[in-house]
Amino acid sequence: MEYISPSLSREEDSMQRILCCQCGTMIEPNPANMCVACLRTQVDITEGIPKQSTIYFCRSCERYLQPPSGWVSCSLESRELLALCLKKLKGLGKVHLVDAGFIWTEPHSKRLKIKLTIQKEMLAGTLLQQVFVVEFIVHHQMCEDCQRREAKDYWKAVVQVRQKTTHKKTFLYLEQLILKHNIHSNVLRIKEIKGGLDFYYAQKQDARKMVEFIMSVVPSKYKTSQELISHDVHSNTYNYKFTFSVEIVPVCRDNVVCLPRKVANSLGNISPVVICSKVNSSLQVIDPTNLQVAEMSSDIYWRTPFTSLFDHRQLTQFLVLQIEVLPGQFVSRSGSRKHVLSEAWVAPLEELDRQMYCRTHLGHFINTGDVVLGVDFTRANLNNEHFDKLKTTEIPDVVLVKKAYGDRLRRHRKRKWELQSLPKETEDKMEEGEEERDLLDFMEDLEEDKTYRQDINIYMKPNDGVVPVENGGLTGEEEEESYPQIGVEEMLQNLTISDPMSEQ
Repeated sequence: MEYISPSLSREEDSMQRILCCQCGTMIEPNPANMCVACLRTQVDITEGIPKQSTIYFCRSCERYLQPPSGWVSCSLESRELLALCLKKLKGLGKVHLVDAGFIWTEPHSKRLKIKLTIQKEMLAGTLLQQVFVVEFIVHHQMCEDCQRREAKDYWKAVVQVRQKTTHKKTFLYLEQLILKHNIHSNVLRIKEIKGGLDFYYAQKQDARKMVEFIMSVVPSKYKTSQELISHDVHSNTYNYKFTFSVEIVPVCRDNVVCLPRKVANSLGNISPVVICSKVNSSLQVIDPTNLQVAEMSSDIYWRTPFTSLFDHRQLTQFLVLQIEVLPGQFVSRSGSRKHVLSEAWVAPLEELDRQMYCRTHLGHFINTGDVVLGVDFTRANLNNEHFDKLKTTEIPDVVLVKKAYGDRLRRHRKRKWELQSLPKETEDKMEEGEEERDLLDFMEDLEEDKTYRQDINIYMKPNDGVVPVENGGLTGEEEEESYPQIGVEEMLQNLTISDPMSEQ
């Protein structure tokens, strides 16, 4: 066994160390012949990483440029903006990024400062870490969407929604659904015309989303067309404008319709003369003589289209003289469980001496002495190809549609809620009072049907209270009348900047 003397081990240890060429410190040999402290002063691991860069910001839409042509919306000192700035530093991929964060700067200084901590392995496995600051200068540049908007050539796709009716209750319902689901967030402009609405978009996919939403909430169909705007022969690129034409079924709630014989047979041999009771992605009709209910999809309708015989404005007022509930044997097996089949004796308000008999589905709503709205087929003069083919036994004398509730102005003054609306541009001015009348009709429908308003946001009127009588308030006689109302539990707070509650 050999023993190594201490003097020999010290000699070998001194042979494995050298002096640093800068400060003379004893170090282990390395290709640079420098200690770590001197190596830090001589080697810059941030070399190749720019200390100053430029980022572009659009003041119109408040978005930042994401090369090559994308624009993203970021708030100051957000993660999204930090990631966007780091992507612009080309040499950052050659080092290990340890930490990154914003240094506060004045928002109006047009400067963004980021503090970076990086590591890099140098000679002989030496790991160096360095902290430095990168400054970004914010330059203003208008994005392509804003350029087209300023040049009045900003839209690339338009959704034209149309319905061939005499009122706009369907569009009011569609407007509330759009507001609730925030489908209009990317719309550039909304134009209201006599037959419907036009939605303008900067991207085709945004317009297609609107079309898909409309198809899911109301029965409709659409077709697409495109128009060539420009063509670059060198790069073989084309610029198109797209048009989506959406047509909504011209049948609304509380409309009396006559089904084609083929359609009535396919829906379980339902009576041809029915009432449209519900409209969503499909049509729901009910036979008032036996409560039979049938669902009709938009595909079935467009294969054999038909129109309404009467809408809500063409109904006649009847006085209920007597009403009796019929036993269950008169109700169809597929009959509605929400209605009560009854037989009623009614008389037109203008001819109370002319009594008429009918069956109605409103047995749970009306009582003797109430006023109802319906259709008098004995005095009707219709021009409908499907109605002309019916036998006399298939045509009822009277069809009752809905109950009437007193004076509309009194009912409107008692209303404690309101609806929001889309920012629309009106091209054709509607007749005086027509738009307000459609809105009142729609609000009355919401009050009378709870299932109809379950998908709509209803807002409480600000500073609501009973107005004094001299200013158009409610009298004791008005309070005695019963109106369907919406409870406070179904309302939302409609707060704006000018509201006293928001200031608190």
